Amino acid sequence: MPRTEFASFSIPHLRILDERGGLDEALAPDLSPPELERLYRGMVWAREADQRMLRLQRQGRMGTFSPSTGQEAAACGPALALGERDWLVPAFRELGALLMRGVPLHRVLLFWGGFEEGNVYPGLDRTLPNAVIVGSQIPHAAGIGYALRLRGEKDAAVLCFFGDGATSEGDFHEGLNFAAVWKAPVVFVCQNNQWAISTPLAKQTAAASVAQKAVAYGMPGVRVDGNDPLAMYEATRAALARARAGEGPTLIEAATYRLMMHTTADDPTKYRGDEEVKAWEGRDPLVRLRLYLERRGHWDEARETALREEVKALIDAEVRRYESMKEFPIAAPFDNVYGTPHPNIAEQKEEFLRALEEDGRRG
Repeated sequence: MPRTEFASFSIPHLRILDERGGLDEALAPDLSPPELERLYRGMVWAREADQRMLRLQRQGRMGTFSPSTGQEAAACGPALALGERDWLVPAFRELGALLMRGVPLHRVLLFWGGFEEGNVYPGLDRTLPNAVIVGSQIPHAAGIGYALRLRGEKDAAVLCFFGDGATSEGDFHEGLNFAAVWKAPVVFVCQNNQWAISTPLAKQTAAASVAQKAVAYGMPGVRVDGNDPLAMYEATRAALARARAGEGPTLIEAATYRLMMHTTADDPTKYRGDEEVKAWEGRDPLVRLRLYLERRGHWDEARETALREEVKALIDAEVRRYESMKEFPIAAPFDNVYGTPHPNIAEQKEEFLRALEEDGRRG
């Protein structure tokens, strides 16, 4: 009996905008100048906010956080493709996507400052808070997508972010398998920034790409230049349209790079070299999009200066608001574990409050 080939596959790679701002006209998305400027503004806003948050953390005015510098295109490009009815399910390095979605920066600061209220976005539906537990949000996204199908919401889909480290977690495999079997309208975006804390990608997976893992679950997979905001927009737009049409999930691998530390609690010089970092600095997504806008006559130095001043003033106001909000219920985390009261949680809350009271008496 002859041996035959049962299956074969290939993974497409998408890149539209090169490092010098050169455009592949055949692949370019149909974006208007205001839409392009909104995308660039979101990326600049995220970069400036990230740098300000680092200073706040170093000054002891905020807790540990996960910087997103260098990954703005991978977060903001997909965010531009979202519709109002779509769900956003972030991990913890999608600052640009949250800001473009309309999340106020002071809520992000509250989250990293250790306040429960940083998980709440008043007036903003269909946007989940940061998920620090690696991969935990992936089954949530699959479940939300399945619920959209059951409810017959054909005008909505789910955009779910995670990092390359999450692809080694069981939640990744369970979430993708569930979504594919039930054709849940979910777009999975893996921000492959080459390092899972101090573990390089080569020790994270033996596969040639993260995107090819989609093949095992029966969904399309595409590898995208994650520092190309136009490619990230276009890949996500197409995947969201496919999801809303009832054709099921897609896995997008954004090949990008974390220019800073994993979180402000680690020192990246201990596990990677300067030469590698400098090579990726030359692929800065902000520079790439700005060069393109300038070539098209949509941008100049005066507009750049005005934008930077506007964003910095906005960040100043949000930091003042964050630092003025300190008086929150101290046991609030216990009130939001379940949607309805739970006796075990109530017992833990009482024990916590008793311990605080005893500490107070002891001085």
